[in-house]
Amino acid sequence: MSQVLHTPPPTTVTAPAEDDLSALAARHGLTVSGARPSLREYIRQLWARRHFISAFSTAKLTAQYSQAKLGQVWQVMNPLLNAAVYFFIFGVLLGTKKGVPDYIPFLVTGVFIWTFTQSSIMAGTRAISGNLGLVRALHFPRAALPISFCLQQFQQLLFSMAALVVILLCFGVPVSASWLLAVPVLVLQFTFNAGVSMIMARAGAKTPDIAQLMPFVLRTWMYVSGVMWSIDHLAKGHSDWPSWLLPALQANPAAVYIDLMRFALIDSFHAGQLPPHVWLIATGWALLAGVGGFIYFWKAEETYGRG
Repeated sequence: MSQVLHTPPPTTVTAPAEDDLSALAARHGLTVSGARPSLREYIRQLWARRHFISAFSTAKLTAQYSQAKLGQVWQVMNPLLNAAVYFFIFGVLLGTKKGVPDYIPFLVTGVFIWTFTQSSIMAGTRAISGNLGLVRALHFPRAALPISFCLQQFQQLLFSMAALVVILLCFGVPVSASWLLAVPVLVLQFTFNAGVSMIMARAGAKTPDIAQLMPFVLRTWMYVSGVMWSIDHLAKGHSDWPSWLLPALQANPAAVYIDLMRFALIDSFHAGQLPPHVWLIATGWALLAGVGGFIYFWKAEETYGRG
């Protein structure tokens, strides 16, 4: 009697559905590599790395002049030498000091405050493109880089402000309670600078050539911001100016922070030289640049260091 062998039907192996894999990954806390976190989570991660941001900015500041014989003295000498050049060209040769009381404190204050904004934006522009090795090697919120560079420039400004106090006293500017206004001015300016730095960091990461263009943009911005001349004084000598030009120059964020610092530190710089609602304007620029720049930078978080 012959036996009939029955071959079992082939077993079909079904690959897990993509939804099942996603559910499994979520159950075990796995996420997509390099995915952009939520805004709240991103802020939490950034805050958790605040010590890294502070240490990184301090290390960069210390190393900046490590090869120079005068070392950290150049942190004060650089803006002072710039102020001396501007005084000779604009104050003496072009006569912008005429009619401006306490012109040297006026000029040095403008140069120091402008240098803070200029240096922060230039450093921010190269924050990602100039640190690709760090960006590709380590996982951290990329906003830490432009913020740390801005903090580095803020630390350098504090050295300059110490020299500025000496200059103010040497030229007979008295110490007054209004000097305390320098603190909120610097907080607002730092927020503005950090926001613009993050905007430029994203732009510079995508198009590194922007770093070559920025010096020309910043130089033009400096000339219209009243660093070496008084916007209010010059406007009085040009009655033929269009009606919109003076308010536009005064509302320029760089000019706002410079003139607010002059108002805080120099007693001959009066409130009448400031635009109306100047504190509201300064706060608005800080929030617009700070919040808007942070969100704009965060939206491209997963693209930094790729390509």
